[in-house]
Amino acid sequence: MDTILGPLYTAVSWIIVQFHSLFSLVFPEDSGWAWGLSIVALVVVIRVALIPLFVKQIKATRNMQVLQPKMKAIQERYKNDKQRQSEEMMKLYRETGTNPLSSCLPILAQSPFFLALFQVLNKIAGNHEVGVLNATQVEQAREAHVFGAPIAAKFMDSASKVESLGATLADVRVVTVIMIVLMSGSQFYTQRQLMTKNVDLTVKTPFMQQQKMLMYIFPLMFAVFGINFPVGVLIYWLTTNVWSMGQQMYVIKRNPTPGSKSYAHLLERMQKHVIAHSGVRGRRDRYVVKQMVAKGKDRNEDERKFVSALAKHDLLPQADGTVIKSETPLADAKPGGGEPGRRQQPKRQSKSQRRSHAQSGGSGQRQEGEGEDEAAEPEDKKPASSAAKKKAGGSSGRGGSGGNARNAKSGQRKGPQRPKHPSKK
Repeated sequence: MDTILGPLYTAVSWIIVQFHSLFSLVFPEDSGWAWGLSIVALVVVIRVALIPLFVKQIKATRNMQVLQPKMKAIQERYKNDKQRQSEEMMKLYRETGTNPLSSCLPILAQSPFFLALFQVLNKIAGNHEVGVLNATQVEQAREAHVFGAPIAAKFMDSASKVESLGATLADVRVVTVIMIVLMSGSQFYTQRQLMTKNVDLTVKTPFMQQQKMLMYIFPLMFAVFGINFPVGVLIYWLTTNVWSMGQQMYVIKRNPTPGSKSYAHLLERMQKHVIAHSGVRGRRDRYVVKQMVAKGKDRNEDERKFVSALAKHDLLPQADGTVIKSETPLADAKPGGGEPGRRQQPKRQSKSQRRSHAQSGGSGQRQEGEGEDEAAEPEDKKPASSAAKKKAGGSSGRGGSGGNARNAKSGQRKGPQRPKHPSKK
């Protein structure tokens, strides 16, 4: 292992020595503050170097968010076949180039540095030169105490070994237990914060189940293996856990996962600001609105409420992420999508109501029409004799009312008919 990790021993020890020279300007060279803060600075350097991997992790998380509707459809389609569901999920990951384990990249990337620091501190405890550390620096590091515990001491060390480092077994065990509890607690809180505040609970995937298992497994692993870690390694791991916790809090607040509780809180804050100022603020808010508009009908419940609340104030989100004042009122918008509602149709009447209305209205119209015709007809246009009435009645009986009714029924025009051809008489 020393052959493989030799270059890392040199890199880790060189970083520690450089920061130790810097902190020695403020603290004594053999003090625990100078060596302890050098280890903390080593964590900062490593985590800053891992920022590109962290950005890649964020992008992978965003890709997972885009795939949420497709993943949910696969779950509903194969809800009775778990094996087929897992196969379809893996197929979807391959087609889109998404790796659900990308969140583990920062941990895997810093593992070699963690092993290198562990070996460096072990060699310091054994009073062996390592990397760029000379004999004088190794002796100073062995005698450096953090809250009464030597940096190279472990929880499982014997009393004689601890006394050789200039400390008591009780001090070492109290300090190591406190650090192990803080280390495990910070890891659990970081993972729980991710699962409860920054996960869309409407879509359950195998990745979510893995994250839930890691939430309990990692703190337990730290508690078990922590008793074999030197105090310097505990300082390193506690510092990196605190860094991860702060970094996770920043991501959850600034870029939460759509559908999560943090995302709902973000939309509430954005809604208040947009309604008060009739516009969005910052690039982050514009990005959220842009993604919301691009989803269209695939918006989740929180996004639909956001759009509906803006529509009540006649505000309309745009495809470029801005929000403008609508020229037409949107107060009657639908709750789901912010679109104006349709005109309400009149209530349909029953068959008996339509029949009674037709009979009453039709008879009234006929009576009214007949009365008006009689009143409007001049005296000289009325039949002069009963013979004329009889002739008119006879003609109407032969081809009048019946013929007109048949002609009207067949679509022919009413009125006088053309005389038949002599050959057809």
